Amino acid sequence: MTTHSSLSKLFQHARKYQRDAIQASAYSALNKFFDVLPEVLIGVAVDIVVRKEQSFLANLGIQSIEHQLIWLGALTVIIWAGESLFQYLYSVKWRDLAQALQHDLRLEAYDRVQKLEMAWFESKKSGQLLATLNDDINQLERFLNSGINSIIQVIFSSILVSAVFFILAPKLAMVAIFPIPLVLYGTFWFQKRLAPYYASVRDSAGHINSRLNNNLYGIATIKSYTAESWETAHVRQASEAYLLTNSAAIRFSSAITPIIRMAVLLGFVATLVYGGWMAIKGEIAVGSYSVLVYLTQRLLWPLTGLAEIADLYQRSMASVDRVLSLVNTPIGIAYEGRFVDHKHIKGDLSFNGVSFSYGEQNTLTNINLNIPAGKTIAFVGTTGSGKSTLIKLLLRFYVPQQGSILMDGIDISTLDLQEMRRAIGYVSQESFLTDGTVSENIAYGLPDARIEDIEHAAIAAEAHEFIASLPQAYNTPVGERGMKLSGGQRQRIALARAILKNPPILILDEATSAVDNETEAAIQRSLNTISKGRTTLVIAHRLSTVRQADCIYVLDKGELVESGSHSQLLAHNGFYAALWRLQTGELAELAE
Repeated sequence: MTTHSSLSKLFQHARKYQRDAIQASAYSALNKFFDVLPEVLIGVAVDIVVRKEQSFLANLGIQSIEHQLIWLGALTVIIWAGESLFQYLYSVKWRDLAQALQHDLRLEAYDRVQKLEMAWFESKKSGQLLATLNDDINQLERFLNSGINSIIQVIFSSILVSAVFFILAPKLAMVAIFPIPLVLYGTFWFQKRLAPYYASVRDSAGHINSRLNNNLYGIATIKSYTAESWETAHVRQASEAYLLTNSAAIRFSSAITPIIRMAVLLGFVATLVYGGWMAIKGEIAVGSYSVLVYLTQRLLWPLTGLAEIADLYQRSMASVDRVLSLVNTPIGIAYEGRFVDHKHIKGDLSFNGVSFSYGEQNTLTNINLNIPAGKTIAFVGTTGSGKSTLIKLLLRFYVPQQGSILMDGIDISTLDLQEMRRAIGYVSQESFLTDGTVSENIAYGLPDARIEDIEHAAIAAEAHEFIASLPQAYNTPVGERGMKLSGGQRQRIALARAILKNPPILILDEATSAVDNETEAAIQRSLNTISKGRTTLVIAHRLSTVRQADCIYVLDKGELVESGSHSQLLAHNGFYAALWRLQTGELAELAE
């Protein structure tokens, strides 16, 4: 993607701000108009002193020198006031526009990220996403705050000053503006070659964010394995890569300013010498010569800022590429579909010939099973047998390559995604808690929940007792990812969250595998109560937790190998019975 297309796509994306952009541009142009006029007033002042009653103002009808000076002073006040006013207006307008566009793009990008399928995240690093959502959008804000105003003012001042030159001294104008095409060509030449440098800079910044994010998340493991030095070396390596790519970009972009200065010097010297010669010969007035000398600086000197503008522009366009690429990422699993009120879903489930693989790794093969509404169903098997994948397909985190999944006889791929997920309460092995209070986490996704209902859900999950003992009870902050609570406490809050949701389908994915025996017993007691009248799917390694299930399905290497109640499967003396003996310590019997 070229920088030109990046900018055009940004403008197209921000069409609703078109009027604001036009107003801001007008304020920038008017500010530059008043900014140029003081140099003209200097020429008028010289003209008054040298030509007196024959001056430019005298020709306008102001004969008295005193009156001419008074008018000159009044015009100076008006011009300076106008310049200050429009500087304030463009500054506020551009910054407001930058903030609004930054806000919209961040929310839009984040909203798109939330809607992308889980498979998309497998090839992405969280640090890269954070760099796009924060650093890249902030880079765009910096460009809108100052860069685009500078571009407009350089263009407008060049047009305005050039017009004055051609009015006062056409021959001198041709000499003075000669460096401008060279400056513009050189700037664009550098700009094109800067693009890949800053694309590499943004990628390197993303790698640093990924490394830091990963290390902060795993700080306990780093400390326990005394791997601080090893991880510091990794961060140093990522930072050095960023340093090298950024240094290369800086060295290249810094070369443009000295070149532009030399081109500007040619124009200024030409005006100074050739213009002076014209004034001595009487071809132009002394006042006009004074105006042109000052205006040459006003015309050419801002061009030296093109280097910084081009640098900022290229950094911003590299960021725009990444942000808009994220915003325009196709959504693999459609959200729209047939609307069925989740409150009316009974929870009857069917898996018909379902097969799924992660890339070339086959995970599920031709799964066929029917789960009647209101039953408690367990899935067991060794690690990697496909248990959790089956649940992820039901939640539509992924789409099966073959087969279909029905909910109350309706293919879930045709249902409205969010309404379908509202029918499911999901408790995973590592439950996510937001950085809020206990009550906010229990009512997660249900902001209008009453405190009475929150407490009832906590009681049902056997979490009320420990919550009541916290410093602020239900208003106690849990910390980032719930780090102020123990694993068992976090899991009980996650279970209370699912109970409060009151879904027709409840899923527990290894919900008790990482808790102590007391917490497991408490969760099991809660399940015996809340599973009544709703379809409950339990994934477990500990077979003792699923003994009471209405039906247990055994998976091995992605295939359904056994099904039945606990007693039936033991009597069958197959795969499940072997797992049971292994877990209960009956090794001698297993060996036989």
